[in-house]
Amino acid sequence: MLQPLSAVLITRNSAAVLPACLKSLRFADEIVIVDSGSTDTTLDIARHFNAKIVHQEWLGYGKQKQFAVAQAAHDWVLCVDTDERVSEPLRESILRELQAPRFHAYQMPRRNRFLGRWLKHGEGYPDLSLRLFDRRHANWSDDPIHEKVVTAGPVGRLAGDLLHESEQGLADYLAKQDRYTTLQAEALHARGKRASIARQLLSPPLRFIKFYFFRLGFLDGIPGLMHILVGCRNSFTKYAKLRALRRRDRH
Repeated sequence: MLQPLSAVLITRNSAAVLPACLKSLRFADEIVIVDSGSTDTTLDIARHFNAKIVHQEWLGYGKQKQFAVAQAAHDWVLCVDTDERVSEPLRESILRELQAPRFHAYQMPRRNRFLGRWLKHGEGYPDLSLRLFDRRHANWSDDPIHEKVVTAGPVGRLAGDLLHESEQGLADYLAKQDRYTTLQAEALHARGKRASIARQLLSPPLRFIKFYFFRLGFLDGIPGLMHILVGCRNSFTKYAKLRALRRRDRH
């Protein structure tokens, strides 16, 4: 018997990417959108796709996504971001598994598009992401950034890609990464973590070696190189911000 499925998203001013995302989710039994105050046409688009809309002020990524999961009518949920869409092979794989689920949670490969190219190596692929799960046996962590689905049992793997439009222009992407590194540094600081100058300096080159050479990022050309370099920059910036927070506390 096919298990009913709720597709769950969180939104805020997502009009530019939302239509393609929601179109790819039409196979779900319902679409649930938790919005934190959109001022563009996000909600109009959601209504066009007959989505259930719930307003919730921003709680942080992990708590916001878990709140959204709780609004679903069905226990099986598929959580996607607004700049992602389900490919046809992934849709077929999801429906096949829901006929008789073998696991309580499933991960899927996520393929990132960067500077006009679908990345096949480095950090850009397979970028495994756990997004399909039975909420009775799994949940989102409370992390304000780098949130993840937590489950006690084994995790299945689906065929087909979750397609991620990772940027709508390089300037927008860099601004988003800057916000993320601030949140990452604040989260590490709240847990009492420290960052030595050695870690700050060594993390970027080690990251580059791992993803550009060992994970074959060089095969993705200039977009692959740029994607990895931005990741290295993020690593340096995150630890720099963490060190700045600790210096602030000492004064």
